[in-house]
Amino acid sequence: MRNPTAYLKMRVLGAIDMAEGNSIQARIRAVSQMTFTDEDGHPRQFTWRTIQTWYSRYQKHGVTVMENQPRSDKGKRRKVVIEDVLEAVQKVLPKVHGKTPARALLYRLCIEAGLITRSQIAPNTFNRLVREFELLKPDAEASKKIRLAFAKAHANEMWQADTLYGPFVKINGVSVQTRLIAFLDDASRVCCHGQFFPAENVDTLIESFRAAFYKRGVPHALYVDNGSIYSSKEILQICARVGCLLHHAPVRDGAAKGKIERFFRTVRDQFLARDLDLSSLDALNRQFTQWVEEHYNAQLHSVLGMSPLDRYALDRKWVRFLPPNEANDELFFVEEERHVRADNTFAFKSLRWEAPRHLPDRTIHIRFQRSQPINRVVVYYKGERMGEARLLNAIANDRKPLNPPTEI
Repeated sequence: MRNPTAYLKMRVLGAIDMAEGNSIQARIRAVSQMTFTDEDGHPRQFTWRTIQTWYSRYQKHGVTVMENQPRSDKGKRRKVVIEDVLEAVQKVLPKVHGKTPARALLYRLCIEAGLITRSQIAPNTFNRLVREFELLKPDAEASKKIRLAFAKAHANEMWQADTLYGPFVKINGVSVQTRLIAFLDDASRVCCHGQFFPAENVDTLIESFRAAFYKRGVPHALYVDNGSIYSSKEILQICARVGCLLHHAPVRDGAAKGKIERFFRTVRDQFLARDLDLSSLDALNRQFTQWVEEHYNAQLHSVLGMSPLDRYALDRKWVRFLPPNEANDELFFVEEERHVRADNTFAFKSLRWEAPRHLPDRTIHIRFQRSQPINRVVVYYKGERMGEARLLNAIANDRKPLNPPTEI
């Protein structure tokens, strides 16, 4: 079994803050009893000494860097997440009448309805997840636990993020229900950024992510649910690059993210209740930005005793912004591994590309934008930015270079 990647280490470190214990040592020992799933789907456990070493290294030097290794299941669909199982169960339950149905029956109905496949989740795994997460119990009865109100001490120590279904908007003549992706600072209650999109997917989350980081700085931690987009490889990569720990709320535990849920209630009561201009997505977002900055962030907050912006301003020295750099946008690109051939080219999207430096027979990492992958391909080698790759022009290469290329 290969060494844990930087992304897996960040997930382990992200679990420390939410673990039980009155001291950091106790929480680290609690995390050492947890089981994590790596990128290959294998369960992994780590000793408390190992986790303590990662934690100390992260506190001193930031993100622990480790080269990515190619995944054995690359190109294949990963195992189903618990939210997918819950959604499938909820869709087939109306077809079952009477007492609590057998889990085997539910599994068969989900398979027949095409909601899940056997390759995604085996019958025994399905039974275990249904039993472990009490998916057949009403939400009011499932996972009863003691809750303690908490708040972070400083701004940008933790953000909460979630998605809210918004109003219908005309897009290209078609009425589409929008989704609001929003980020809320835990300590100051400032809405760091919120934006309506025509869909909820990884691309829209990354766009909102980027805007929030540029607007309010980089949080120390991000608290999200277990939805597929919030657990995607791209979000893990972004958080690892900027040094942001990613925490996931317990399954079916919306109350754990109480502050963002309370903010969404305010959005419904005070913003969506207005007579809004829904002629376009841009018009809706302009109105929402104006409401957030002039009303929500600037008005007195009953719990804080001041406006969220004033509370946020008290901790300006704690706020860490992205340093000015023309390559900052590349922090939000997707990263993949490629092998450079002997002629200094590599394959990507069924095209041949020339590496920006002389890197024959080397393994490199390329970063690209998900929505426009071939517009810009940036090459990294051993964590160092080499430059942008260019499409192969074999005719232009039909001449001997005046100066031989320098080996890296």
